[in-house]
Parts: sequence; structure tokens; C-alpha cells
Amino acid sequence: MDVRYLPAGDEALVIEFGKTIDEEINNSVISMAASIRNRKIKGVREILPTYRSLMVFYNPKKISYVRLVSTVKSLGYKDKDEAESKRTLIVPCCYDDSFGPDLSDMSTELGLSREEIVKIHSAEKYKIYMMGFLPGFVYLGGLDKRINIPRLKTPRTKIPARSVGIGGAQTGVYPVDSPGGWRLIGSTPLDFYDIKREHPILCEAGEYIRFKPIFRDEYDDIRREIELGNYKNEYEEAVSMTGR
Repeated sequence: MDVRYLPAGDEALVIEFGKTIDEEINNSVISMAASIRNRKIKGVREILPTYRSLMVFYNPKKISYVRLVSTVKSLGYKDKDEAESKRTLIVPCCYDDSFGPDLSDMSTELGLSREEIVKIHSAEKYKIYMMGFLPGFVYLGGLDKRINIPRLKTPRTKIPARSVGIGGAQTGVYPVDSPGGWRLIGSTPLDFYDIKREHPILCEAGEYIRFKPIFRDEYDDIRREIELGNYKNEYEEAVSMTGR
């Protein structure tokens, strides 16, 4: 793999692993991020993984650019099978009409029944390629091509927090109220971002998500448990990063 090390201003290093959105490339990004994090390099302030690259923010008063590049190169990364296991968060999702106002139009455009769309959407295990756009927003890979659909021509001015949507070849969860143009197909009772928690952001890049269909009464029950502080997140058995 042809890895490039590039300066980004005076306080950041960009490490490029490729030019396409690819699971193997993203595995390398996540692996390198873990290596840098574990090394605890003096002067490194923040690590930001994306689909195909990694941005490392640093304090130039504590470490030079040349020294940082040399240190990072010495760490290495895994560009094929990744031994580290990653957990899969089970995300309960209610695909009720009140939460999925775009399901009917999607059914017509895609030539699939609502039930088929829900079944396809909840059958996949989605890898979190990166975080961004909003705090706690997950960019997920692995959406079945049968339910790829363009974003709305006219975005909504406000999408409720916890809404589950599809935009193009991606699916995701709106962690907070926000404008947006993704097709809304459901809602999860889980808070992907909650500033009151010790760890406000629910997930991190490199982990996996699977949506689990639930009924409206189950949704309301889980919300009550979350608000009372009694809900425990459900996880599948860990798998390798390249496993499905």
C-alpha cells in the first residue's frame, strides 16, 4: 500500500492510505490510529480518522513535524487481516410510519415493499468508517445496493435526534436535531450523543452496528429505561475488523 505523509498547516499531519472508500484501506487507517494512540506520543493532541486517511494534530513546541513523521512510520500498521476484535452494537430501530415518513416513497421508487426495505436494512452489519458532520454522527459502510437511493431534492430544515436515514449509498443516525436531506426510515431510542454521559459519543470509528427492528411500544419502553439510567446497551460477540 502506497502511504503518503503530508503536512496540513503548522500543527497537523495527514497520513493517506489510498484514494478510494475501501474496507481494507479503512482498516489501515483505524489500525494506525490505534498504534499512535497506544504509543502516547508526546505532543500529539488529537487523532482524526476518515475513510481513507488519518489526521494527527500535534503541538509543534513539543514535537517537530519531521520527528512526528519518523515516529509514526516506525509504528507500522496492519493493511490486511486485523487481529484486533471490534464489538458490534445492536441498535434497536422502530420503522413505524411516524418515524419513517419516506418509506412509502422509497417503496415506490425502489420497487420493494416496506417490509423488504426494513428486512434488507436490518440484515447488514455496518462498519463505522468515520465520525463527523455532527457530534456522534456515524458514517457507515455496507448498505445493500438494493436500497441505495438519492437524498431528498429539498432537505428538511429539522430532523429529530435519533432518526435513522438513508442517503445515497449510506445509512446513519442523526445524533441531534439537525437539517438534513437523507430519507428517513425509522428512529432508534438510543442516544448517539448525550453530553450528560461520561462518554458523550456512543460509538467510535472501527466499530460495527447492526439495526434490530422493534415495535413502537418497545421503543417507548427503551426510552423510559434510558431516561431512568437503567438501560444496558446490547452487543454481539466481537469479530475481526475484516469479518462480517
